[in-house]
Amino acid sequence: MEQKEREQLIQIGEEFLDENLLRIVISNPIDKQGVSKVKVRPLLLRGELVFQAEELVGNQAFHKNFKPSECAAYMADLLDGKLRQMELESGKGQIRALISKKGVLSMKVKRQQPKISAAPLVSDHNRQKQYILEEGKPVPFLVDLGVMTQEGKIVRSRYDKFRQINRFLEFIEDILPKLHKNRENVIIDFGCGKSYLTFAMYYYLHELKGYSIRIIGLDLKQTVIDRCNFLSREYGYDKLNFYHGDIASYEGVDQVDMVVTLHACDTATDYALAKAVKWDASVILSVPCCQHELNKQIENQLLAPVLQYGIIKERMAALYTDALRAEILENQGYRTQILEFIDMEHTPKNLLIRAVKQGGKKENRREIEEILKFLHTEQTLAALLQAE
Repeated sequence: MEQKEREQLIQIGEEFLDENLLRIVISNPIDKQGVSKVKVRPLLLRGELVFQAEELVGNQAFHKNFKPSECAAYMADLLDGKLRQMELESGKGQIRALISKKGVLSMKVKRQQPKISAAPLVSDHNRQKQYILEEGKPVPFLVDLGVMTQEGKIVRSRYDKFRQINRFLEFIEDILPKLHKNRENVIIDFGCGKSYLTFAMYYYLHELKGYSIRIIGLDLKQTVIDRCNFLSREYGYDKLNFYHGDIASYEGVDQVDMVVTLHACDTATDYALAKAVKWDASVILSVPCCQHELNKQIENQLLAPVLQYGIIKERMAALYTDALRAEILENQGYRTQILEFIDMEHTPKNLLIRAVKQGGKKENRREIEEILKFLHTEQTLAALLQAE
């Protein structure tokens, strides 16, 4: 792209980058190994207008926030050698931009007067987002769990929990086509804890979407299990049951459609994932926690200068662990993504592994073994599935 074209694109972009923006989609990658698509939307973050970009790279999604003055230049950078097509929708009009194979920009701009509306087009990141479970509509389990008041108002100190629950339901919404409409779907939630998300999952799938489901919650704390069973009976959720048990030894069912494991500590996640593969589950949703296994073993002369810093070693071990888990699931015939569950500002344990059974195993076993050898480590999920 020539400099004059780049300046034109930035100038037009800045004109449309305001609270009237609906969405921007930038796609058609030049390098298939790089960024494949970018979606941009406006947010009110702590009262300030920002533009959040979601970059899709392979199976992963990365999020970046930009000030209005920065976003137009960011878009121009993407269209200058990375992506070839942009579509912008706004209350002020539309832009269609296309980069030819020779790097020439063609752009169509359609302007229109924004419609007068009582409601702002931009969503408030903290309050005005349209959630699956809506604020103002009381949900019994959220009231009893202290997230909502009797009137449906979100308790201020529990708003992060409310957002987390809705974010989780968005992941569920994406995999609805993988669930069966004509028979009962069996779902296992390992390490369910106080079961905010388990109750939300049942309410959403059965009460709102009408799926026939049976959900089994499993945890090691008997007091938690007793409380959850009490609440389940109170709500009339007859297909939602909780049991005291261990992930590794659970044999209560023979067939499972979806396995959920949220914050199962260290190798407990691996045992849950191995169980899911054994059951040939259609969907796996896992938020790992406390990845100590590789941190204790990892050793590499080349990486020694950076591994000497404890916090760096811990984070690298956690990322290697989850990336290896994703690759191992790919080897077992799952289409796997690693996604941001909640904002890093709330917790560093914010990655979700979503795996959907597709068939056609990825031939990557040798690469996995070479990575483990490079790090001088063993990995529980690899060992469990190799044993199978």
